[in-house]
Formats: sequence, structure tokens, C-alpha cells
Amino acid sequence: MTNVIAYSQFTEFDIFLFKGGKHFRLYEKFGSHITTVDGVEGTYFAVWAPSANQVSVVGEFNKWNDGEHKLNVRWDSSGIWEGFIPNVGIGSLYKYKIHSNNSGIITEKADPYARRNEHPPKTASIVWSDDYKWKDKNWMKTRKDHNALDAPYSVYEVHLGSWKRKMEEDRFLSYVELADDLVAYVKEMNFTHVELMPIMEFPYDPSWGYQLTGYFAPTSRFGYPDEFKLLVDKLHQSGIGIILDWVPSHFPSDDHGLGYFDGSHLYEHPDRKKGYHPDWKSLIFNYERNEVRSFLISNAIFWLEQYHADGLRVDAVASMIFLDYSREEGEWDPNEFGGKENLAAISFLKQLNEEVYRSFPDVQTIAEESTAFPMVSKPTSMGGLGFGMKWMMGWMHDTLDFFGKDPIYRKYHQNEITFSLAYAFSENFMLPLSHDEVVYGKNSILGRMPGDEWQRFSNLRLLYGYMFTHPGTKLLFMGSEFGQYNEWDFEGSLDWNLLEFEPHKNIKNYFSALNEFYRSTPALYENGFTSEGFEWISFDDSENSVISYIRKGKEASENVIVVCNFTPNMIENYKLGLPSKGKLKEIFNSDAEIFGGSGNVNPKQITIKKSAWDGRAYSADIKLSPLGISVFKIK
Repeated sequence: MTNVIAYSQFTEFDIFLFKGGKHFRLYEKFGSHITTVDGVEGTYFAVWAPSANQVSVVGEFNKWNDGEHKLNVRWDSSGIWEGFIPNVGIGSLYKYKIHSNNSGIITEKADPYARRNEHPPKTASIVWSDDYKWKDKNWMKTRKDHNALDAPYSVYEVHLGSWKRKMEEDRFLSYVELADDLVAYVKEMNFTHVELMPIMEFPYDPSWGYQLTGYFAPTSRFGYPDEFKLLVDKLHQSGIGIILDWVPSHFPSDDHGLGYFDGSHLYEHPDRKKGYHPDWKSLIFNYERNEVRSFLISNAIFWLEQYHADGLRVDAVASMIFLDYSREEGEWDPNEFGGKENLAAISFLKQLNEEVYRSFPDVQTIAEESTAFPMVSKPTSMGGLGFGMKWMMGWMHDTLDFFGKDPIYRKYHQNEITFSLAYAFSENFMLPLSHDEVVYGKNSILGRMPGDEWQRFSNLRLLYGYMFTHPGTKLLFMGSEFGQYNEWDFEGSLDWNLLEFEPHKNIKNYFSALNEFYRSTPALYENGFTSEGFEWISFDDSENSVISYIRKGKEASENVIVVCNFTPNMIENYKLGLPSKGKLKEIFNSDAEIFGGSGNVNPKQITIKKSAWDGRAYSADIKLSPLGISVFKIK
């Protein structure tokens, strides 16, 4: 009796969809699946290796001998090898030993569809299945309201390995521990969502997770797959959404990974000009190949379906859509129309977003895209890429440059802090202060702020206040909310001991209050992606380094007025043009004593006079706190 029983979970229609690039649930077919055949329990294996002449499952159960369990190749030229191995069950280690038609090359690969992998540096796949019972029914029923484009959206970006560590044991927190500690902290800080830097299995810690080898397996560094589901579940039960970083742009060339999988360029593009990334020394997916598109879109759907993710932040989109990205002349070839756009990658991204939103209309896809490529966050029906949001990299660069300047010089650079509003509504923008801004000598966000300690923390409060009153959704990297002094160290822990000191405790409390203020102020989010939600009062008072604007909600009664003073000077009797008469009431001030400020806040009500200013019929005299942001309502 053969060691492998002929058995298939594929239908002819599955094969048709797979070969046509239209099968988006491949994880239900490929990989290892516990099942019963003829009354015997075992595992069904299926792998795509069209350039192979022999594929064996090797593992502990056969002493890694590739002669024991040879899979059967399908007759339909799909390149799929499959078979059922009796008495192989949950927890079994395995790989695929592939004999290639290409010059006798033999590869030994982890399963691209494995649900669990060994803890790095070990590289075997593990047969796995779980029957986790979700308890987030209420969240899943209502998450469309939390993820809507007119809802508050404030994201805490987290690297699980360095958010907090058990220092006495020199280890990561587990998924189970994070389900307590991280969830409680994010809830305390009033963020609406968490974004996790890649948690799919990866071999090399210094890649921060952006070089994936196990696309369908949460990393074993922190525990089992069902324990990661527990973390997601606990976030949802606490009213917090979860966004996963997702990397369809490139993958590493590790021997056990996707590269040269069956002795051919199976997943990567065979042309090095399209298939190799010079910056990251990694391989680029072949978006021209239907089966690869099916693999990637199935992977996106997998995390949304199996792990209840509320969104995907798609990494390095610019590197995908431009053939000349990080390449010199002669290192890339133009497309068929003579342009530099990667037409296959663009087509893939449109197809990805169409399928995600068709299957999960209540989630968001977010593009990390750093160029002026048009209509990234516009529907594909309009010719866009179809993302829900796009990172506003220009805002980030201009804002950090401006705040890094000594206030005495800011009046000469007023345009840096106002320019973003010239294009703020061309996309659905997310304002990111991400991990990329606190590494490689860039300094921490607090470390970029000029002045003495009081001024640095005042600048930080002002920066965050400006960020949260600017149109668009928000993202902040962990540690920045309490004024981390040092740059991010992926091998260490955030410096939680800083919270023993008043300035850091105050900025943490400020950020929690700012999040709560944002979430409870509809004018700051209801029209965040449309010009109807914003109106300048004054953007050209560079002499005082002051800007003022109105944020508008769906109801005029919700409108708020924002004034930022980018200097350490207290300004008494600052005349502010206003749209109507009434009483002006200050509802938020970053200089309040409770936040560590000087307490120079405005009185409870200020009379608005019929006195023209800033091109308006009405005005009021207000007090501007040093390095402060004030938010008002007209009553």
C-alpha cells in the first residue's frame, strides 16, 4: 500500500479560477489540512510546483526522507502536487522536497500556505488547525461604523517585539499577555485602532517583519495562531479595531522561502529588472502571473476572514507601481506604452481592492504610497487604485521639518505648515508619524523638538494638536505618545520608566485627552476627506507664526475654530476673524496646567464683536498660549 493516498480537494472550477488569477480562497485548498479519508485520519497536502518532476513531503514522521511520501501531480497541467498521508496530524513538522526539471536542482521549502511555522531560526512548517470560538460578534456586526470614512480613526502603530518586554526574563510578551497589557493600554489612551507591524512569519528580526516567509502564519515568536486570535478578539471586545501591515511588494531569498521555489522563478518575476529589489536585496512578486495574483489576494482575504482583521496597510506601494523605483537609467525598461508605470502591479492592486471591498465592505485598505501617483484612494470605477486611504507623506515631511526649526525662524517657513491644505483633499489621507520617523539617526519625535525641556514638550503638544485638527485620519508610532527620548530600538523595550517623571506622564495624559477630544468632536472627522470640512481663517500671519482655521462637521452647530501659535511668545488680545456673532468658548487648550502647560487659557466666554477682520464681518480678541493650540466653539 502506498504511503500517499491519491486524494484531492480541488474541483475543476478551482483549477480554472486558479489559473485565471480569480481564485481568492486558495488557503482552503493549498497547504496542509487535517481530514479523514476512508475512515483514516491524516493530512492532505497540496503545493504548486509546475517545474518539478518529483515532490515529496518530508518531516519528523518519515525522518525527513524524500522517498517515503511522494505527492501525485495533477493531470490538468496546473502544476499542483497533492495527496493524503494517513496518521499525520496536528503538530507534525514538515517541508516539501522538490526535484526540479531545471538542471537537477533540488529545493527544500516551507509550505507557502502553512498556518503555523517553527520559531525562527528554525524553518519547518507545522500541520495545524484550531477551532477558536470568537466572542467579538457585537464588534463584527457594527464595525462598519468604526471603520467608516466619516468616523474618528486614530491608530496606534505597534511593533509587538519591542512594545514591552519581560526584562527580567529578557523575552517578548506573548500574544496572551498582550491581550491583557496592550489592549488595556490602547483603551486607556483612547485610540480607535491598533496597527501591527507585520506579524506574518519572518526569519530575520532586523527586518522588523517586512521580509516574510510565512504569509499565512502569525509569527510563532509570541505564541500559537489561536492565541493571536485571542489578541484580536480582546481588542474587538474593547471596541478597538486592528489593522495588519501587509507586504505584497517583495519577499526574501531565504532557502526555505518562496524564492526559486521549484527550481524556477515561480513567485518572483524572472526579469531581474522587475524581479529584484535593489534597496532591500529581496525578490519582487511576478504580478503578471495569474497564479501569483491568486496567491496574494487569497492571502489578503485570509487575514480579513480567518483573523477578523479590520484593515490592511499595504506596504511600499510606490515600489510596486513604478518600474524605475530605486533604479538608475538602464536598470529598468519602460512599459509597452513607453511609461515607467508597472501596469501589471497597478492592475493587481485594483483587483486586490475590488475583491477586498466586495467581500468585506466594512474594512479599509490603506496605501503606504510616497509619490504623487494620482487617485490612489479613489474607486477603481473612476480609474483609481481603489484604496480606502493613503498615507500623507508630504504632510509628515513638511510638518516635522517645520517643528524642528527654532521658533524664531518659523515665520520664514509658514508655507511648510500650510502647504498640505493645497492638496489635502486630492486623496483620503492618513497623517502618519510612523516607525520610519524614529530610526536611523532621525531622532525620536520629542528629540526633534527645539528649545528647553518645557518648550520641547509644549512643541510636542502643539504638534499633536495640529495633527488631530488637520483633515485626515491619524497614526502615531508607539512611545511617541509619552515622549520617548531615544530612537526606537527593535531589540529593546519602550522606555516605560519615563512615566515616573511628570513631563512624560503629562504628555501621555494629554494624548489620551486629545484622542478623546477628537473622538467626541464630529467636526474633526465627519468631513475629514472633503474640502467642505475645512476653511481657512488666516494662513498668512507669518509675522506672529499663527494660523487659524475652521473645521466643519455635518451640522454647522458642530463647527470648531482652531488657532495655533508656533512661537513661545504669549500673545494677548490676538484679533481673530469669525464667521458669525455670539459667544466664543474655548473647549480645548494644549497649554492647560493639567497637561504640563503654563495655564494661559482663555476665559469661559469671549464676546464676539461686529468688527471686520480676516475678511469677515465679526471678530474677537483672544489669548494665544505660548507654543499652544486653542480650539473654540461659537455659542
